[in-house]
Amino acid sequence: MPQYFSQISSELNLNVEKIKATVALLDSGCTVPFIARYRKEATGSLDEVAITSIRDRWHQLQELDKRRAVILSSLKEHGKLTKELEEKVLAASTMAVLEDIYLPFRPKRRTRATIAKEKGLEPLAQLIFEQGNIEPQKEAKDYLDPEKVPAIEDALAGARDIIAEWVNENMEARAEIRKLFFEKGIFQSKVIRSKEQGGSNYKDYFDWQESVKTAPSHRVLAARRGEKESFLMLRVIAPENEALAILDKFFIKGKGLASHATDAASRQVQMAIADSYKRLLSLSMETEVRLATKERADQEAIKVFVQNLRQLLLAPPLGQKYVMAVDPGFRTGCKISCLDPQGKLLKYETIYPTEMSRREESGQTVKNLCQKFKVEVIAIGNGTASRETESFIKSIGLPKEILVVVVNESGASIYSASDVAREEFPDLDVTVRGAVSIGRRLMDPLAELVKIDPKSIGIGQYQHDVDQALLKQSLDDIVESCVNLVGVELNTASKQLLTYVSGLGPARAQAIVDFRNEQGGFRSREELLKVARLGPKAIEQAAGFLPIRDGENPLDASAVHPESYAIVGRMAKDLNCKVADLMKNDQLQNKIDLQKYVTDKIGLPTLQDIRSELAKPGRDPREKFEVFSFKEGVEKPEDLKPGMKLPGIVTNITNFGVFVDIGVHLDGLVHVSQLADRFVRDPNDIVKVHQKVQITVLEVDLDRKRIALSMKKNLDMNFGKENKK
Repeated sequence: MPQYFSQISSELNLNVEKIKATVALLDSGCTVPFIARYRKEATGSLDEVAITSIRDRWHQLQELDKRRAVILSSLKEHGKLTKELEEKVLAASTMAVLEDIYLPFRPKRRTRATIAKEKGLEPLAQLIFEQGNIEPQKEAKDYLDPEKVPAIEDALAGARDIIAEWVNENMEARAEIRKLFFEKGIFQSKVIRSKEQGGSNYKDYFDWQESVKTAPSHRVLAARRGEKESFLMLRVIAPENEALAILDKFFIKGKGLASHATDAASRQVQMAIADSYKRLLSLSMETEVRLATKERADQEAIKVFVQNLRQLLLAPPLGQKYVMAVDPGFRTGCKISCLDPQGKLLKYETIYPTEMSRREESGQTVKNLCQKFKVEVIAIGNGTASRETESFIKSIGLPKEILVVVVNESGASIYSASDVAREEFPDLDVTVRGAVSIGRRLMDPLAELVKIDPKSIGIGQYQHDVDQALLKQSLDDIVESCVNLVGVELNTASKQLLTYVSGLGPARAQAIVDFRNEQGGFRSREELLKVARLGPKAIEQAAGFLPIRDGENPLDASAVHPESYAIVGRMAKDLNCKVADLMKNDQLQNKIDLQKYVTDKIGLPTLQDIRSELAKPGRDPREKFEVFSFKEGVEKPEDLKPGMKLPGIVTNITNFGVFVDIGVHLDGLVHVSQLADRFVRDPNDIVKVHQKVQITVLEVDLDRKRIALSMKKNLDMNFGKENKK
C-alpha cells in the first residue's frame, strides 16, 4: 500500500515523509496524543487533527483494499477474472468505482433479465442492442416458444429486460448518471396523508425541496428522521430528460439514420433505456445519493458534536474547594451533598425550601452545613426549581464570601443511575448521587463528564441519527485528546478518567487503581513498572500524561516524558544546579542552550516543549473559572418580554444557531442570522460552549416552548420588521 502515501499527501496537502512516519508510529501502537506531543521530530510537528486525518484516511484505504481482495477472489472463483478486468479492479480508487466494475459479475437474485436469459432471449437482445440492419419483429419470431415465449411482444419485452440490465451495469454510464444526480439532484419530501397533526415537528418538510449539492446537513438529517418516523415521504430525483439524453448518447446508434430497420432496433433500445432508468438506474443512484449525503451529513453533525464536546470538557474548573452541591426539586425537596476539595462526599441531607412551613428549617440546615464543612462554594443544578432554590439560598444570610453558582446538570441523572455511580455510591439514592455529580462537575468538568455517555450531555445535533460507530470513534478521540491535554493526576484520578489516558484503557486503569489502593499511592512514575498489565509500550504511551504532585522526582509533576529526564539532568548539571532549582528559576531556564542537546532522536521541537514545561510544570491549559449569575427576577419563560436584555450562557452550538441558557428552565435559540451584525457562516467563529453572552429577547412562544434570542448589537427593535427580514 505504499501508493497510498502519495494519495493521502495529495488529499491532505501534507508531506509524504511525514505521512509515512505517522503511519509507522500508528502501526506500532502509538496513540494520537502521544505522537502529537512526544514524536514531533518524526512527524514534523503535526497536530492531533492532522494525525487523526491521516489515521482515518489510511483505515479507509485499507478497507478499500479488503473489498478489492474479496472482489478479486469472487471473480476468480467464478471463472470471470481476466487480465483486463483485474487491472481495472486494481486501479479503482474509490468504493463506488470498484462496485461499478464488479456489478455485472456480482452474484444476484433472480431478475427479469435472468428470467429472459433462461428463456434463451439473450442472442435476440444482443442482436437488437447492436442496432444493425434488422427488423426486430421478424427476428423475434425465431425465439417464440408456446410455453416460454408465446408472442412476439413477449420476446421483445424479454430482450429489452436484458438490455435494460446491460445499461444499468455499464460502468461509464453509471458514472455520468451519478454525476448528474450529485450535480443536479433534488431532495423532495412531502407529508404522508393524515400525518400532518402528529408530524407537526416536521412542518418545514411537509413540502420541502432542496438541491442535493447544497442541502445543509441538519436539514438532510431532519427530513430523514421524519421519514423514519413515518411522517414524511423522502425522494431524491434528477432531471429525467437529461438522464435519458445522457444514456441515449451512450447506447443509441441508429437514431436519425435513413434505414427504417436500424431505427426500429434503436427504438427498442430506447424503450429499454427508459425502463432501465426508471426501474433500475435511477433507484440505484437515489440509494447512492442518500447514502453519500447521509455520510456527509453524519460527518458534519459529528463535527459539530465534537466541537461542542471539546469546549464543554475543557470548561474552566473551579478547582479544589469545599463545595455544597444542591440538586433542586419541588415535591421531593432539594438533595444536598457536602464535598471536600478532592470531591469526597462528607455529608448529605434533604431540605424543602419551597414549602413555607419548612423554609426556616431548611435555611438553618444550609447554614449549619456551610459552617461545619467550611463550604466555599454552593453549586445548584439548573433543572426543575433551580432559580427558586438559588433565590432561597441567596436570601438566608450566608457569608458573602460563599459563592453561589448555577451548574448545567445535563446528564447528571444518567450518571446517577449508571454502573459507575452504583460502584462509587452503592448505598446512596440516585438523587444524592446526582447532587454529588453536580458539585464535582463544577470542581472539574472534565473529570466528571468522562463518566457520562457524551450523547447524554445535551449538546450537538441529531447525534442519535448518525452513524453510531463513527460517532463513537470521534467522541472517544475528542475525550482522549482533552484528557491528555489536561493531564491526569496519577494518585487521585478516577478509573474512568484514567481509562482515556494514552495507552491505558479500562483494564490498565483498573490495575492502576488497584495498585494505589494496595500501596497507598505512587511516589514516582517509575513505580508504574510495578503495576500488573502495564508493559513497556503502555508505560511509554501513558507516563507523560500522568503527573504526580509532590513526588520524589520534581519532573514527575510535569509533562516532561521520563525518556527525557536524562537530558533535563544534563541541563541542570551544565548550569551547576539541581533539577528542582532549574524548574523554579526562569533565569536559569533562559540560559539553556537548546542546540547543545539536539540528538538524532530529540530535536528542537521537543527541547522547546521541555523548556516551556520547566517554566510552568503541570500547567492546566483550561481558562480561569469565573462566576456567572442569571438576571434576578427572571426565572420562567412567562417572565420574558421582547426587548429584554439578559446575561446567558451558551449550552449548545449547531449549524443553524446557538442555544443559550438564560435561567428560565428552557434554552433560547439565537438563530445563525442573529449571532452578529455581519454574515456568519459558522457559529463556532462567534461563540463557544460555556461562553457567557449578552442577549436580547426577540420572541417568546409559550405554546411551542420556543424562545427566540439575538446577539446583534445594532438590533432593529421593530420585531415585526426584523422577523420578516
